[in-house]
Amino acid sequence: METVAFSDDLVIMIKADTIREAENIANVELSIISAWAKDNKIRFSEQKSKVMLLTRRERKEEKETEIYLNNKLLLQVHSLKYVLGDKFDSKLSFREHTNYMAEKCTKLISALSQSAKLNCGLKHAALKTIYTGEILPLLLYGAPVWKKSHI
Repeated sequence: METVAFSDDLVIMIKADTIREAENIANVELSIISAWAKDNKIRFSEQKSKVMLLTRRERKEEKETEIYLNNKLLLQVHSLKYVLGDKFDSKLSFREHTNYMAEKCTKLISALSQSAKLNCGLKHAALKTIYTGEILPLLLYGAPVWKKSHI
């Protein structure tokens, strides 16, 4: 099991031979985390919490999980958005993330294009500053995760 926290977001990753084994481990760990949270006067939201199975291969077993937080069944999803915009899908293809970022960049470029027309054209240096400050970070955000997952 591995736990990753960022600000007020928490990811628990469990590796197991079967989905049922992962489900059992997850339920035990979530009950421990819930008890800790209660002792520290913190409450994790069941509505915001999600379950996603990550695998690149087809499984013959049932894929619906029964994982609980605060005695409430968590919603199982096929993709989710985590922290500052990374989108993960259950096959770790990052196709959804790439499409999402491409759409964001397209909107930004369109807005810049309109601005350039309104201001009789922005100079090359100003466009480069906008590109390096806004567009490039969008494109590169999460790149270490993509690379690591494809090794």
